[in-house]
Amino acid sequence: MSRLSLTTRLSLLFMLAVTSVLALAGVLFNQLSQHHFDELDRQVLADKLVAAEQLLLGLGDLQRLDPVRPQLHAMLGGHRDLSVLILDGEGRILFSMPSLNVVPEQYRQLATREAGEWHLNGQVLRGAARVIERGSQRLSVLLMLDVTTHKVFFHVLAGWLWAVLILFALLSALLGWMLARSGLRPVRDVTQVVASVSARSLTERIPTQNVPVELIPLVLAFNDMLARLEESFVRLSNFSADIAHELRTPVSNLLTHTEVVLSRARSLDDYQENLHSNLEELQRMSRMIDDMLFLAKADNGLIIPERQPVDLHRLCASLLEFYEMVAEEWKVRFVLTGSATLNGDALMLRRALSNLLSNALRYTPEGAAILVSIRQEMGEVRLTLSNPGESIAPEHQERLFDRFYRVDKARREGQPGNAGLGLAITRSIVEAHQGSIQCRSAEGCTTFELAFRV
Repeated sequence: MSRLSLTTRLSLLFMLAVTSVLALAGVLFNQLSQHHFDELDRQVLADKLVAAEQLLLGLGDLQRLDPVRPQLHAMLGGHRDLSVLILDGEGRILFSMPSLNVVPEQYRQLATREAGEWHLNGQVLRGAARVIERGSQRLSVLLMLDVTTHKVFFHVLAGWLWAVLILFALLSALLGWMLARSGLRPVRDVTQVVASVSARSLTERIPTQNVPVELIPLVLAFNDMLARLEESFVRLSNFSADIAHELRTPVSNLLTHTEVVLSRARSLDDYQENLHSNLEELQRMSRMIDDMLFLAKADNGLIIPERQPVDLHRLCASLLEFYEMVAEEWKVRFVLTGSATLNGDALMLRRALSNLLSNALRYTPEGAAILVSIRQEMGEVRLTLSNPGESIAPEHQERLFDRFYRVDKARREGQPGNAGLGLAITRSIVEAHQGSIQCRSAEGCTTFELAFRV
């Protein structure tokens, strides 16, 4: 049944439900009807036995039935399917209707028990017996009722019930198929919209106006998925364009330098100078490719940091010492406060913090200070890095961690090799440590805050 369509499944289930209800109703009706008629037959036999007993007990001699024969014929003869036999204590026939000279076998069996049912020569007979005693006199009243008509009626009724049940099963299957097909029309509409989605139509959304309530969560989830795919596709397209743009510049420089040098004969010093210039461009391209490979691994969950205790205060102090010469050149001060220990990869965390410090140095005005604060609270380690400078507009703050994204290309970018991947790598490292990073910038101060669970 797993390969059947949903419409067929619903049709079969509807048919099964309807057929089961009708079959149960038919069986109950047949059983109740038979029980009712059986009760009527037993009541007829019981009433006849009581009446015969009262009539016979009114005799002075139970062996002489002549005074009550007319009454017995009138009382017991009113039912055409009823047979009567009255025997004395020795089994001789005193009264029979219809007239019998020999006691039939079924009557002999009936005489030994209170009631029963027999099949004889295609007939169905129901019997009842009563023993009447007075002193040493004893009579046995045996009644036999032909219920063949009732049995034939119920047999025919059962046949009609089965025929009607089969007909209604087929009709219910057809009706269930029509209802299921009509009810699943919104699913087909959703399927058509889904089938029409492509890379060029990710902006389309499934309308929810005519969608049943049960399908609204599915439609909303699918629309959300399309929104995420659209955003990822746009980012991927932009990323590809940015890669081409970033690689075009060093490749163009390499081609230009090489063409100029090869345009005429040069001295050995000129060739060496050109090779050194080309080496710088190649190193820039190599760093960019390494950064992109790192981000690609991070996107696929292949960056698994080591779990070693890291003293963040000592790590930050060593980084600040490394950047001390650059800070003195740009007349920028460092202020480090707080301490905490974090389980993580020291080299990866050093790289992430180095990217943040490099950006802070690049945008901090002369004579200002960069503040690095470490604190542990509520089961989290928080590291904040704040630097004064021009505020970043709110619309740019969410995109700072996108690849190749720059807020303002006119801002100071004196260091070579700045491709706009540093913050993206920082976020990947932080997320690989099950942490989060966010940026706040207002009133001439920009703050990056890293939070890690401990």
